[in-house]
Amino acid sequence: MEKIVNIHIEKLPEGLYLATSEDIQGLVAQGRTATEALEIARDVARKLIEARAQRTGGMNLSGIADSFDYPLIVND
Repeated sequence: MEKIVNIHIEKLPEGLYLATSEDIQGLVAQGRTATEALEIARDVARKLIEARAQRTGGMNLSGIADSFDYPLIVND
């Protein structure tokens, strides 16, 4: 089942992008672009969720509603 994980993206002074989440403790990802940071964050989130499920039975994450807003990142 798909779940929503809120991700915070921050552009670092070095030009890299840092992705963190208050929903999943320990989620930190870095990429050359915001898209790359999000892709890495998705992989890290999956691994953290799996590890937590093995230890404690899972996380309390929100399911996806019938409609929601999503910021689409495009190159110009």
